[in-house]
Amino acid sequence: MCGITGYTHIRREYAPARIREATNALFHRGPDQQGVYQTRTVSLGAVRLKIIDLDSGDQPIVGRDGDSVLLFNGEIYNYLELKAELEGLGHSFATRSDSEVVLQAFLQWDTACFQKLRGMFAIAIWQESKHRLVLARDRMGIKPLYVHRAGQDIYFGSELKTLFIHPEIERRLDAVALQHYLSLNYVPGPRTLVDGIEKLRPAHYLEWKNGKVRTESYWKVSFAVRPACSLQEASEELDGLLKDAMQEHLLSDVPLGIWLSGGVDSSTILHYAREASSARMKTFSISFQGRSFDETGTTRETVARYGTEHQELDLNPGLDLAGAIEKQVFYSDEPCADAGALPVWFLSALSRQHVTVALSGEGGDELFGGYITYQADRLARTARRAPATLRRGLLGLLRYWPVSNEKISLEYKLKRFLEGSLLPADEAHTYWNGTFSEAQQRNLLCGPRETTIAELYDDQAWNGSESSLNRYLAFDQRYYLCDDVLQKVDRMSMAHSLEVRPPFLDHRVVEFAASLPEEFKIQGSRKKIVLRYLMKDKLPPGALRQRKNGLDIPTHDWLRGSLRSLLLDTLSTPSIEETGLFQPEKIESLIQDHMTCRANVGYHLWGLLILFLWMKQWDIKTVRDPEIFREALEDVSDTA
Repeated sequence: MCGITGYTHIRREYAPARIREATNALFHRGPDQQGVYQTRTVSLGAVRLKIIDLDSGDQPIVGRDGDSVLLFNGEIYNYLELKAELEGLGHSFATRSDSEVVLQAFLQWDTACFQKLRGMFAIAIWQESKHRLVLARDRMGIKPLYVHRAGQDIYFGSELKTLFIHPEIERRLDAVALQHYLSLNYVPGPRTLVDGIEKLRPAHYLEWKNGKVRTESYWKVSFAVRPACSLQEASEELDGLLKDAMQEHLLSDVPLGIWLSGGVDSSTILHYAREASSARMKTFSISFQGRSFDETGTTRETVARYGTEHQELDLNPGLDLAGAIEKQVFYSDEPCADAGALPVWFLSALSRQHVTVALSGEGGDELFGGYITYQADRLARTARRAPATLRRGLLGLLRYWPVSNEKISLEYKLKRFLEGSLLPADEAHTYWNGTFSEAQQRNLLCGPRETTIAELYDDQAWNGSESSLNRYLAFDQRYYLCDDVLQKVDRMSMAHSLEVRPPFLDHRVVEFAASLPEEFKIQGSRKKIVLRYLMKDKLPPGALRQRKNGLDIPTHDWLRGSLRSLLLDTLSTPSIEETGLFQPEKIESLIQDHMTCRANVGYHLWGLLILFLWMKQWDIKTVRDPEIFREALEDVSDTA
C-alpha cells in the first residue's frame, strides 16, 4: 500500500524540491519508504507501506530499459499468476513484489494489462522516450487518484493535499459539486469540491502524451440478468467465488486482521477467512454501550464461534471526539458528510496497534441489496398512488410527534419517507440516504441551484427502468460506494497507515451479483436473500438476525450534547457570511430547530460542520458576491 504523486513540466522551469514536498504530504500512506524520480519533463514521487516483499520493491520502480517508471498504490491479488505467465513470455524479476509484476505486465501488454489485474490499485507509468504518462484506477474505485490539468501539463496524486503543494493550483470551490454534496453528503465523481481537480473514474485509464490527453474505460459491469437458475445454484456459485477471493485477499507478509460488526457482511468475511487459514484470526470492532443500535452482543457471539483474538473500543462522548473530527477533516482531503467516518477513524487507530492489514465487509449492501433505502424505493411506488395532498397532510400531523435522540428513530424514518414520496423517484432514492432536497437547497443557498440529481442518472453506464432495484444498485455502486464508503475507509485507515481490503469487491463477485434477478436480493422485508441463504447454516443466529445499523454515530444526540460547542463555533454567523454561499438566517434556523428538538436535522448540520471545517483547514476560496456566485454556477453548468 502506498501513496503516489507527480506532475509534468514540459515547457516550463520546475523546482526540484517540490516533488519531495508533495511526496512528504503523503507520508502517512507509506511511512516505510519514500522515493522520487525526476527528469526535465516529469517529477514523480511515491511512499510505501510494506505489505508484500518487505526487503525489496521500493518505489518508484525503474524498468530495466531505464525508460519506464512505475508508481503503484494498492495490491494485485493475482500477481503470482501473472508473474508465472510473464516468465513464460521471457520476463525476469528482481523482486517478489506485485509492483514489479504490474510494470512488466504493462511493458508486455500496454494498457490491455489493466483488464488482467485483480485487486485494488491506482497506477502511474511514465515512459521517458515517448513523453507518455498513463494513469489507471481499479474497477470499483477502492484506491483514489486525483488529476488536475494546467495547459499542457498534468498533475496527479493519491490525495488532494499532495496537489495543494503546487501554488499554481487554485483552491477554489466547485459550485456544482457543492450542490451535489448538499444533496448526497459526498461529491460524486469525477468532480471534487475543488474546481479544476477531478477524480479519475473507476475502471478507467488516462493517457497523457506530449500534452494531449485521452481517457478510456477498460471494464464495465453488466446488469443483464443471467438465464434462470435456482437460489441454491446461485448460493453455491457465490460460495466458490468468495473462497477464491478470500484465498487471494489473505496474502500478506505482515499481520492481518478483520473488522467485525454484528452483521452478516463482516461475519461472512470472517467465516471465509477462517476457512482459508489455520491461523487464529484477529478481529476489531467498535461498540456503543448502552445505545439501542449497539451490536456488541451479536459481535461477541461471532467472536466466540470463531475463537478470534478480539479487540473492542467503546465510542462515547468521553473520548476526544472534537479533536478526532478536526484530524479527520485534515486526512479526508474532500469533505465527506458520512458520520460513519468518525467510528472508522477510531477503528483504524485500534486496529493499527495490532495489524497492518484489515479485511472489511464493504460492498455487501450495494451488491446484494442490504439497505433499507431499497425497500423505501419500493414502498414509495405504492405510497405515490395516494394523493400528494393526503401525504402532505399526514406529514403535517407527524410534525407533532416529538423528535427522538435515537440515531435513526421510527419518527425520523416516517417523516423522511413521506418527504421522499413527494419527490421524483430518482431524487427520492438519494434523499433517503442524503440530506437537503433540491427545493431545500434553493432556500438555503445564496445563488440559484444549477444542477440536479437527474444528471447523475443520465450519466450512468447502465439505466434500468425507473424505481427498479438494479437501477439503484448500479447508481450506489458507481457513486455512493466509490465516493462515500470507499473514500471514507481509505482516508481514515491510511491516516493510521493501515491497509483495508474489501473481498466482496473482487470484480468476479461484483459481476456475479449484478447478474442475479432482483428477487435473489430483496423479497418484501427480507434483504440480501442469496447471501443470507448461503450463510444460514454457517453463521451464528445473531449475525443472521441482526438488523442493519451501520457503523455510525448518534449524530442528532451528540450535536445537542458533546459536539454542540464545536458545531456552534464552526457555524457562527460571521463564518457563514464570510463564505457568501449560504443565507445565515437559514442555517441559524436549522440549528435552533435542532437544539430545541423541533426537528432532527443532525445529519444536515453534520454535513455543514464538516464542510466549514474543511474550507478553513485548506483555505478554500469561495465566491462571496452572490451575483458572481450565480455566474460561476452558470459557467460550470455550461461545461458539465
